Amino acid sequence: MKLLLLSDHECKYLWDYYRPGRLDGYDLILSCGDLDARYLSFLVTMGRAPLLYVHGNHDALYERTPPEGCDCIEDKLVTVNGLRILGLGGSARYSGGAHQYTEREMERRIRALRMRIRRAGGVDLVLAHAPPRSCGDRDDPAHRGFACFLDLIDRYRPAYFIHGHIHPSYVPGEFQRVLQRGDTTVVNAWERYELEL
Repeated sequence: MKLLLLSDHECKYLWDYYRPGRLDGYDLILSCGDLDARYLSFLVTMGRAPLLYVHGNHDALYERTPPEGCDCIEDKLVTVNGLRILGLGGSARYSGGAHQYTEREMERRIRALRMRIRRAGGVDLVLAHAPPRSCGDRDDPAHRGFACFLDLIDRYRPAYFIHGHIHPSYVPGEFQRVLQRGDTTVVNAWERYELEL
């Protein structure tokens, strides 16, 4: 199964300079948020793969104009081709805007999903906007990851934790796209990243 992971920055190769066939071969497209709804609608229209997304902290416009043909999996556990995917969008609260959460609020969201995770027999992939704390995040309030994501990883041991929110320009010379936490591979999907399962 081949996945196209997206976040935070529209890829010119896939939008401005798109050529037919560039989306062939993908079985699923996952968006970690902060992308233009028109971009996501374009990708799901031009490709053959379903597109699932969670909200980023700059996706307030999705409320009025959501990405057409795409499925929001915010606070849901969905199964696609046997892959169990948990959606937890948003970032740490720093300005009171939409899709921003305190640590306690994010903990409550995860707690509300526990029964679904148990019924599904676990989770294979977590799709989030923010990173886990100390796994590629920053120390400033806007870009700090969630500590409760570490508990989620340690408890359920998903194969992958996919996030966005941290741009390469925030950490010049230090940007790490792929990190490891126990059995879980943590991937920053900034712009685009291919993942073969």
